[in-house]
Amino acid sequence: MVTCFLKYTIDPYKVAAFEHYGKLWIDLVNEMGGVHHGYLLPYEGANNIGYATFSFATLADYEDYRNKIPSCPKCMEAFEYAKNTGCILHYERSFLKPVFEGINDKARID
Repeated sequence: MVTCFLKYTIDPYKVAAFEHYGKLWIDLVNEMGGVHHGYLLPYEGANNIGYATFSFATLADYEDYRNKIPSCPKCMEAFEYAKNTGCILHYERSFLKPVFEGINDKARID
């Protein structure tokens, strides 16, 4: 599994627009074969940083998703929404290997 981790710099006066943008992409990623883990909006602390994570089974699956985006009208509408609202100023994208399982207490070495 590969997880895409996004860090956004957003306009702090347009958090509601960024939230709407996030909701659009949650549905799109899920419809296109990924698993979206959600968006994190500013709450306390920095008022201009947001995060999102979503996963695909393989990097090849992620690349297939990325290749489908330009021909997907809903994806293009989501990009246009962000552009027209100006809610996103910058973003950084990283790819990570998630670890979801802990060590079983019986197998733990103390």
